[in-house]
Amino acid sequence: MSARADRLAFYIHIPYCVKRCGYCDFNTYTPAELQIQSSLETISHDYIDLVLKEIERAAAQSVATFVPSIFFGGGTPTLMAPADLARVIESIQSHFTLTDDCEITIEANPDTVNPEMLLQLLQAGFNRISLGMQSAVPHVLEVLDRTHNPANVEKAVLAARAAGFNEVSVDLIYGTPGESMQDWERSIDAALALPITHISAYALIVEEGTKLASRVKRSEIIIPDDDETADKYILADNRFRDAGMDWYELSNWSKPGSECKHNLYYWCGENWWGAGPGAHSHMDGRRWWNVKHPGAYKEKILSIGDPTQDSENLSDVEREEERLLLNIRLPGGIAKSSLTAQQLEKLSPFLEGGHVSKENWGGGKVTLTQTGRLLADRIVRDALA
Repeated sequence: MSARADRLAFYIHIPYCVKRCGYCDFNTYTPAELQIQSSLETISHDYIDLVLKEIERAAAQSVATFVPSIFFGGGTPTLMAPADLARVIESIQSHFTLTDDCEITIEANPDTVNPEMLLQLLQAGFNRISLGMQSAVPHVLEVLDRTHNPANVEKAVLAARAAGFNEVSVDLIYGTPGESMQDWERSIDAALALPITHISAYALIVEEGTKLASRVKRSEIIIPDDDETADKYILADNRFRDAGMDWYELSNWSKPGSECKHNLYYWCGENWWGAGPGAHSHMDGRRWWNVKHPGAYKEKILSIGDPTQDSENLSDVEREEERLLLNIRLPGGIAKSSLTAQQLEKLSPFLEGGHVSKENWGGGKVTLTQTGRLLADRIVRDALA
C-alpha cells in the first residue's frame, strides 16, 4: 500500500468519560480515577491546549498539504466544550488545507448532547456525528454497563438531523451475554427506524481487565457461542441491505455516499496523525503511539513537546501482510495479480467452500462472500499470510 503523501487525516482522542462502561478497555478515564477536582469546562480548556501543541508538531513534521478527515473519538468527546473542539479544527485549518469534502466527525453518548450543543458543533465545523447506541434493549445495556436511556438515542438522532447534520451514524454491539435473537432484532429495528445514513455493528469482545471479563470469569454471565454470534451478523447484514445500506467494511454499512471516510483511510493504509493520550499514528510505513496516561501526556507535551511512547518501522513483509489483512475486509478485496501462486492455491478450499466469491474470482479479485466475512481473519492467517 502506498499512502498519498500530500494528505494527512487527524484522529483526536478525548480520554474522558463520566463513567467507565463495563466492557470498555479503551484508553479512557473518569475525573474520579484521575483525582481531578476541576470543572469539566476547565478540564476541556486545559486538555485542548495540549492537543493544539501536538497539532503544531504534526504540522512541523508532515509534508502533507491537505486534510481529508478529522475524527474526534474517545472517551466521550461531547464532554468537551464545543468552543474548545472548534479550536482544534481551527488549528488544523491554520496549518493545512481542509479538502472541499473534508469529513469532520464527533462520537457522542446520546445522554451528553442537546439541541443547543448540536448547533454549536455544526457551527464549529462538524458535519458527521456517530452516536453510541449499542442496543435498544434495557437489560442488554445493563449488562454492558451503559448509562444512556434507550429513548435518548432517538431524541439525539432527531436533534442532530434538525440541527443540520446530514451524516448521522449509530454504533451497535451484538453478542452480549443474555441477548436473545429477538433482542438483537429489536435493536436492529430501532436503529433502522431512525433517519440515519450509517451503521456500525460490532461483535462484543470480552477484554481482559474489564468489569465484564470479571463477571464472565465468575460465571455470573455466559458468553454466547460463535454460531449464535454468526447468525446475528447474518441477520444484521440482510436487514441493513434490505434497508438500503450496503457493507463497505466487515462491520460497517452505509447508504450510498455515506461511508465513513476516516475509517476508510485506516483500512486503505493512508497516513493519519493521532493526537492525545494513547493515540496511534501512521505515516509511510512508520507507526508510533503516545503515552497512555493523561498526566504523562501533559508532562511530555509541556517538557519536550513530544508525547510519543514508542514507534516501529514496518518491514516490506509486514506492510504486505497488513495490506492483505485490511483489503480483505473491503468489498473490493484483493487483486489476484498481487498474490503468489502458492497463496492462490491456499485460497482454493475457501473458494470451493463458498467463502470467496467465484464470480469475482473470475474477474481477477479475491473478495469475501457473506459467510466468508465471518472467517476473514482465518482466511488471511491460513491462506494469505
